Amino acid sequence: MFDWRRPGNLGVIGGRLSPCRRTPNCVSSQADPADKEHYIAPIAFQGGDAIAVVRKAVESMPRARVISADSHYLYAEFRSALLGYVDDVEFHYDGSVIHVRSASRLGRRDFGVNRARVEELRKRIKPSP
Repeated sequence: MFDWRRPGNLGVIGGRLSPCRRTPNCVSSQADPADKEHYIAPIAFQGGDAIAVVRKAVESMPRARVISADSHYLYAEFRSALLGYVDDVEFHYDGSVIHVRSASRLGRRDFGVNRARVEELRKRIKPSP
């Protein structure tokens, strides 16, 4: 009934994260800006090691676990407090902004959880002085 496996479409291909499915439980900075349901602005970042800053922000959040990271990409899982549902969150630093995609692994709706998480992470991600 529930598939808890990691999606096979994660990562960056040709500078892009996977597009969101049609369901309203995903946000992406690489979605069409006219798609108000899925689009979220990328995270501005200049100077310093962007992915190290992203990692610190992710690790400061509850129930977050970094799965993989390199110099331009980070993938983390966030689990819900009550039932342990997993959201897959990816970051890709393209040299000027941090693109982000946050998607629920199961279900159809997320009641704004993915969008709220990205906005909280945006506040925590600050470039080093």
